[in-house]
Amino acid sequence: MAITLTAAAAEHVKNFLEKRGKGLGLRLGVRTSGCSGMAYVLEFVDASDPNDLVFEAHGVKVFVDPKSMTYLDGTELDFGREGLNEGFKFNNPNVKDACGCGESFNV
Repeated sequence: MAITLTAAAAEHVKNFLEKRGKGLGLRLGVRTSGCSGMAYVLEFVDASDPNDLVFEAHGVKVFVDPKSMTYLDGTELDFGREGLNEGFKFNNPNVKDACGCGESFNV
């Protein structure tokens, strides 16, 4: 079981945490949403939960709750720019289908 970040994603998170002035790392999770069933949730972590699974890549900690891990195992989080847009990209090997807008997925 693992969650990884590319160097670009880790650098983006580090820069944001530095500007924010606090935080232990990034929380990655899923919630029920959208037309395909599940959507990714990203938020900064100021206090960890004792049940969290914690992964570290390029000096950044990623916190995942055990329920979300079922859907996220093996996911690589990347950060990139395409034209004027920039954002996180989820390379999740568990995804079987995604909606056309890219907002949600199912496994």
